[in-house]
Amino acid sequence: MRLYLASSFIFPRSLQLRLFAVCFIGTHLPLVAFLGWAAATGRLDVLGTILVVGATLVGTIIAVGGIYALLAPIDVAAKALNDAGDGEIGNVPHVSGNDLAARLLSGVNRAAGATAERVRKLSREASVDPLTGVLNRRGLMQQLDMLPEQQTTGALALVDMDHFKLVNDQLGHETGDRVLQNFAKVLAGTVRHTDLVARWGGEEFLVYFRGATEAQAQSVLMRIAERIRNEPLAHLGERPVSFSAGTTAASRRTLDESLRRADAALYQAKHRGRARILSNAELG
Repeated sequence: MRLYLASSFIFPRSLQLRLFAVCFIGTHLPLVAFLGWAAATGRLDVLGTILVVGATLVGTIIAVGGIYALLAPIDVAAKALNDAGDGEIGNVPHVSGNDLAARLLSGVNRAAGATAERVRKLSREASVDPLTGVLNRRGLMQQLDMLPEQQTTGALALVDMDHFKLVNDQLGHETGDRVLQNFAKVLAGTVRHTDLVARWGGEEFLVYFRGATEAQAQSVLMRIAERIRNEPLAHLGERPVSFSAGTTAASRRTLDESLRRADAALYQAKHRGRARILSNAELG
């Protein structure tokens, strides 16, 4: 580092030229000394001097080209690091060997791989609910935004666990968490792989049935209700934990209005006694 800093006044914008300058001075001192001695003693041969100087110029050109070529891997690695955007480092060419340049390029590639994996992990953590493993709100919206518009029509259901506060109060929060986790598994395991399941908040879930009708969505939810009656997630007294749901037709373009309709249907399902699935069309 000392030589690097001490030589920074020479070609401050070009490490290649600084290396060349240092090498040129170091290797040409003997030539300059010889020519000076030959001139001082009258032994200077003009033809020999021309040949030596010419060969020196050719060697200089070869040295400059060689330095630029040998330092190219460092330049590539520096550009990859400087051009990194959004925390991602681009891959650089792999070279065999164990010299400084090979180790540098290998290190950049390892950093690129580790950074890409970290970005993927952070992206996943930002879009997935950590308790249940299904999408969160952000993740659901991202998934919908990635779909072509013609593939975002279908049915939407807001699903809410009944008396969930009592589950936490009477059975404990650990049991409450386990109920949410198991219910999310039942939801995700019953719907189609093209459907989207998200934890919408607290004990409320959203299911987006792509390309489905309300009737089809209600049929799936009824199967889920039947399953958790037969295989209870937990009991409040002698009553198994149940859920209520509100459904409506939906599309990505009208998602906010669809959410309001589904929420209204869910509210009525709760108001009418819970443990039921109510369509928005039934509210009229």
